[in-house]
Amino acid sequence: MKKQSNASLLLGAAFLMATSAIGPGFLTQTTVFTETLLASFGFVILISIIIDIGAQMNIWRIIAVSEKRAQDIANDVLPGLGYFLAALIVMGGLAFNIGNIAGAGLGTNVIFGISPQFGALLSGILAIGIFLVKEAGKLMDRFTQILGFVMIGLTLYVMFTAQPPVGEAVVKTFVPDKIDILAIITLVGGTVGGYITFAGGHRLIDAGVKGKEALPEVTKSSVSAIGIASIMRIFLFLAALGVVSQGLALDPSNPPASVFQLAAGNIGYKMFGVVMWAAAITSVVGAAYTSVSFIRTLSPAVEKHHKWVIVGFITVSTFVFVSIGKPVKILVLVGSLNGLILPIALGVMLIAAYKTKIVGDYKHPLWMTIFGVIIVIAMSYMGVYSLINGIPELFK
Repeated sequence: MKKQSNASLLLGAAFLMATSAIGPGFLTQTTVFTETLLASFGFVILISIIIDIGAQMNIWRIIAVSEKRAQDIANDVLPGLGYFLAALIVMGGLAFNIGNIAGAGLGTNVIFGISPQFGALLSGILAIGIFLVKEAGKLMDRFTQILGFVMIGLTLYVMFTAQPPVGEAVVKTFVPDKIDILAIITLVGGTVGGYITFAGGHRLIDAGVKGKEALPEVTKSSVSAIGIASIMRIFLFLAALGVVSQGLALDPSNPPASVFQLAAGNIGYKMFGVVMWAAAITSVVGAAYTSVSFIRTLSPAVEKHHKWVIVGFITVSTFVFVSIGKPVKILVLVGSLNGLILPIALGVMLIAAYKTKIVGDYKHPLWMTIFGVIIVIAMSYMGVYSLINGIPELFK
């Protein structure tokens, strides 16, 4: 029975991370880059998957073996660093949750024709409801799994109707016409940036799946999470490629919606509404849960009332969007800060992996450390680059 329960928890953690990654930004980025890079975007997806797996495996393993959440590990590495990391995560999570709530509003607008603000309000109430039930963790796992399958299934249907040049896509994935570094970094940031990479790891800690004996399962779950997000990315890429290969132009105001509409007509447009809403609402749940998990152990009051703090987090995100819309400048700044979270967090985890007071007699694989260090260096460079370019945006 325990094994079956563990399998369910591992799948739940994988889907929580994957659906946290698959948000409104994920849908838009994938479509826009497909339009500009065409079949060569396959190479960008391949490289980003490799980087995502490297980051994810390192972080989940060290969280599991230390049996602590990331902020507590960071505080053990350097006192106060956990508070800094938690502040970055919560700021990023809150800002992007406003965007997720907006995406949920857009999805309901497409499906039912109601205003995005009213749809966002209803979606916020639904997300809050998940955390108010007694078995919130189990319901969250089930909710993200069901909507994850719905998103992938509908996108698969649209991909087939778009009739993409699959052979060309396969060839250009390994021999691209051009390589776009910024696209790679954008995809990595969108899949394992900010709070996202910790969503599943913290979920497993909360569910009691931890310790050295759990490492094989944890590693499998971490790779599964990237696999789920990547399947969605590949299906959407092929759907968009099929549409643009026919010479059809995408609507710049809503590129992913036009992919679904051009491939499958009005039914496709309604499908897009369902996919957008599912992507957004699961990201709302994931962002709220993970952001609050970063401050739970730093304050006894938050630990005691963490469900209500999550409710407050979603309420604030919903209120900001419904009352003042998406604060673009805040999103720009926090988006830039988000680029720095992965290298800081992964760097801290790699240091922690070699501290016996944190991991005991655990020996972290050398190849994973090297892989992780390369990711830290590359993402640090791009994080600083995006921050330097993001701040001037605020003063325009």
